[in-house]
Amino acid sequence: MTTPAIAIFDIGKTNKKLFLFDEHYRIIWEKSKQFVEITDNDGDACEDLDQLTNWITASLADVLALPDISVQAVNFSTYGASLVLIDQDGKPVCPLYNYLKVYPPALLQQFFSAYGPESEITRQTASPSLSSLNSGLQLYRFKYEQPDLFERMGYALHLPQYASYLISQWAVSDLTSIGCHTMLWDFDRQVYHPWVGKENLDVHLAPIVSSDSARIATVNEKPIQVGVGLHDSSAALIPYLASFQEPFVLISTGTWCVSMNPFNSSPLTPEELQYDCLNYMHYKGQPVKSARLFAGYEHEHQVKRLADHFQVPIDSYVRVAYNPDLIGQLRQHAGLVTTEADAKGKQLLSMQGSLFGQRNLIDFDTYAEAYHQLMLDIVAQQLISTNLVLADTSGNRVEVKRLFVDGGFGKNPIYMNLLAKAFPDISVYAASVAQASALGAALAIHAHWNVQSLPSDCVELKKYTASVTA
Repeated sequence: MTTPAIAIFDIGKTNKKLFLFDEHYRIIWEKSKQFVEITDNDGDACEDLDQLTNWITASLADVLALPDISVQAVNFSTYGASLVLIDQDGKPVCPLYNYLKVYPPALLQQFFSAYGPESEITRQTASPSLSSLNSGLQLYRFKYEQPDLFERMGYALHLPQYASYLISQWAVSDLTSIGCHTMLWDFDRQVYHPWVGKENLDVHLAPIVSSDSARIATVNEKPIQVGVGLHDSSAALIPYLASFQEPFVLISTGTWCVSMNPFNSSPLTPEELQYDCLNYMHYKGQPVKSARLFAGYEHEHQVKRLADHFQVPIDSYVRVAYNPDLIGQLRQHAGLVTTEADAKGKQLLSMQGSLFGQRNLIDFDTYAEAYHQLMLDIVAQQLISTNLVLADTSGNRVEVKRLFVDGGFGKNPIYMNLLAKAFPDISVYAASVAQASALGAALAIHAHWNVQSLPSDCVELKKYTASVTA
């Protein structure tokens, strides 16, 4: 008797993972791999696309050969803002350029001179101006800098759809990738922005299909359902959407802390775009108002600074318990930062890092005191960032019952208690989903392979109040 399963490739910038989920969405098999980056034609670091391609095809063949597991379907969750440009035969015509690659200022000016003003096109496309992180601008650059290769290009596929194409040979586009700060999609009209057609780029963008689509492909003489792939941030929302019907906000914490409100589809304002608001795309096609904060990176940087100053191990913060009395004392003396948003509050979001970076560490008697102040400063920014997605375009608050925090900060009791105090009218939970983006990609094509009911218990919750946990 074999166990039916779905294979999910979860491809991050650092870790490439393959999971097998059974019909109840329990992980029954997994492996991971890390690749050494190579350099592109300009000498900049980039993904080794050949190695990634070979790993995907070989790994799928391996799991199809497992004796006790019957793989019925496969889907993909990958990082975004990355395009694979293929020719008519499906072969890449150039490297998989890194979304951190420096963008030529003159070319950026040429683009906004032709299709701006910048404030209007960023509003229409719900895309903060992020240079290479706007994948549409990557395609624009390719056209003007490498015209000979551009002529050879058949399709520009976002990375999730390229991974899917390797198995299905079905070239498609998906809105979770197109709608995420690409500068390609016109959210006012729900079609590609006019600039895409004027540059004749639309002919190189594959037909759009629903994110929960799948097609049967034969791999090693075995038919399997192949999903079209999803952008990982959108995929990570799916387990929450499957589990909770009442309005909620998810703060996904890692290097970036991204506040996502799938119940707020109001258009972004130019001011919100300045404070790193953007739209992700719900896998069913609706905009998800979101706001980004570089808080995980800031935390990592500052705990190194604290460790050097106090001469303690770098992970000492994990042993610091939440101390509400210490928080009260710091609030009285900190002055510059509280967890109350004021008229100057949004200025905090435009800073590089938190205000803690400006603080003199000799002002703190102990490591615990300094670390509590760091978390006060970070949560002050988090309050402002998350409030941006709680309001609609008119500034009216969108009713939200619950706020979920997943990732690293969800395990931080100081962050969680301060967040609960900052949002006294909303139930605040640390949420845990095993491999959320991979699970989301599996759930997206549930109907194509699984006769069981969708699970409703895939999210573990721990509630926080102002000063105690429950």
